[in-house]
Amino acid sequence: MTQTIPPFSDLSFPRPDEASLKARYDDIALLLDQGRSKDAAQAFDFVRREYESWASHVHLQFSRNTQDEQAKADRDYADRLSPIVTDHEVTIKKRLLADPDREALEALVTPHVVRLWEADTTTFDPRISTDLEEEARLTGEYTALLASAKIPFDEKVLNLSGLVPYLQGSDREMRHAAEQARWAFFEENGEALDTLYSRLVELRDRMAKTLGFENYIELGYRRMRRTDYGPEQVAAFREKVLSSVTPLVQSLLERRRLKMGWDKVWAWDEALIDLQGNPKPAGDHDLLVTRAEGMFRALDPKGEMGDFYVQMRDLGYLDLKNRDGKAGGGFCTSFPTIGSPYIFANFNGTHNDIGVFTHEMGHAFQNWKSRDQDWVDQLWPTMEAAEIHSMGLEFLTWPQIDALVEDGAADRYRRMHLIDALSFFPYGVCVDHFQHEVYANPQMTAAERHETWARLEKMYMPWRDWGDLAYPAKGGRWQAQLHIYRLPFYYIDYALAQCCALQLWLRSRMDKEGTFETYRKLCSEGGSKPFAQLVADAGLVSPFEDDALAEVVHEAEQELGI
Repeated sequence: MTQTIPPFSDLSFPRPDEASLKARYDDIALLLDQGRSKDAAQAFDFVRREYESWASHVHLQFSRNTQDEQAKADRDYADRLSPIVTDHEVTIKKRLLADPDREALEALVTPHVVRLWEADTTTFDPRISTDLEEEARLTGEYTALLASAKIPFDEKVLNLSGLVPYLQGSDREMRHAAEQARWAFFEENGEALDTLYSRLVELRDRMAKTLGFENYIELGYRRMRRTDYGPEQVAAFREKVLSSVTPLVQSLLERRRLKMGWDKVWAWDEALIDLQGNPKPAGDHDLLVTRAEGMFRALDPKGEMGDFYVQMRDLGYLDLKNRDGKAGGGFCTSFPTIGSPYIFANFNGTHNDIGVFTHEMGHAFQNWKSRDQDWVDQLWPTMEAAEIHSMGLEFLTWPQIDALVEDGAADRYRRMHLIDALSFFPYGVCVDHFQHEVYANPQMTAAERHETWARLEKMYMPWRDWGDLAYPAKGGRWQAQLHIYRLPFYYIDYALAQCCALQLWLRSRMDKEGTFETYRKLCSEGGSKPFAQLVADAGLVSPFEDDALAEVVHEAEQELGI
């Protein structure tokens, strides 16, 4: 499918309403009444692509400026419409799944899509529509609250992203002061954040029980469309991190303490990985955006990734500058009817700019490569598979990363990146474990949730000492993790994917071009298969296999000279 991509500034999507949606879904139902299942499935797919393009654009525009009243109003409208759309979609999925000729349906949309639909149809009932709308409103409130941060520091007024360079700087006292400023914001808003989360947990638990689940955990897994593993496998993976990675990270921190001459490692010391100061980007936003073209062209001799990047850059599908009122974090979204993804990030002058750039470009390249998949459900894989594309590209760009790193610091950057990747595992599984405990015990008070985080943090990250920072010391660190509020159970995905990304890194050291071709094919497959099958077909070992994590950690230790 060849498609001309318009400039982002020209994008405009029809605004749906209840009446127009009902009419279109009534037409699909009529096709099913007439026994025209194939036509119905194709019409269903087209309607979903149109709606998802519009909804994606609306939510992106709000993230780009959370202070824009029209963007807020549009987001609220989309959030009110979302349960109505879900009701229509689930109704059609149920009718398609009710076809007695299961083989014909699987031949039409593939067995994987059928399994996705089976999961989807258990996650909605009109009785939870009000709760879904309220959930969207509360998560939007969380986003806006964090984006509203105006933190006086170093004779400036900074948002949370603007504070990051100070949190990673070489000056120990400045790092401490920056952490004090950061957590003062969270403490000042702690009651509001606790209330928001209490309401989210309560309504998610209520939705789960309304749908017949014991608690939100099973519903959460189904909403994440996890069809080939469950909480038991995830719990076993967390144990592997605890036994294989936590001791390694503790050893790395102790080595850093000795080399730095610190009396001990405080929480505000952990982000300083490089003894000479964390390597910085080669320059500002404009320089990185310009140099990235050469990096991607060198990475892919066929020119595909370079051409794709230039298209995104020149047509305005990148928003990378940090600014007041912009939502925090980074993500990649897409517009299925257009065929182009969009990268959103907040550059802040630290090595994170390089990481988020290559990470989100991995997501974007996958979505671009899989844009011609037959069904909208195949455009993106489930999230643990999607994160292989993003985290994998972070490692595959190592040979070319010199272009984005300050002069003479590329080797130090690569070492820092590897240490950072390993250090993420304990935190990543802590976030996951915390959510399992919260949703298994939804009656927890705010204080009990903080105590739970503090206990798990001490288990997975026993080195962490917050010193005089009282708010995170009591267990408040989790409130800065947007996934916990906005995307429950979407976090172990990063740890699972990191295990696979490290395998790509190891393979690329022996066969750079062959590994990139494996990566290209994996991207092209999009969401056409479940996680385990995508991993196996790429020749990777599932993170759930007994020795998968231990083996990549051992190789990383060798690389680091430990």
